[in-house]
Amino acid sequence: QVQLVESGGGLVQTGAALRLSCAPSEFTFNGYSMGWFRQVPGKEREFVAALKWRDGSTRYADSVKGRFIVSRDKAKSTIYLQMNSLQPDDTAVYYCGANSRNPLATLQNRWAYNYWGQGTQVTVSA
Repeated sequence: QVQLVESGGGLVQTGAALRLSCAPSEFTFNGYSMGWFRQVPGKEREFVAALKWRDGSTRYADSVKGRFIVSRDKAKSTIYLQMNSLQPDDTAVYYCGANSRNPLATLQNRWAYNYWGQGTQVTVSA
């Protein structure tokens, strides 16, 4: 089954930084967008950051603006999430998604993403 593979999660202290990476396991991505979402137990998966694959334009959730940076390496079909100034509220499982079917979907619309990774845990201690 085609899937995305994430890496880079871990346990850090408040104020620290982490960099997440995500790439398809078996194909070269040439779709419309890739992005990051996160989820904590008992809550819905929420949008964090995403970019349009072709022109690299980005969108961020208000809660991470100015702290997180999403970027891509088209040659490697890889998306990154640089997370700076991490806070305990950032603790979650972070999922990478890819949209290869819907060119009109907004970046923050999780239902538009048809590929997902298995998730990587990010824990920020106080």
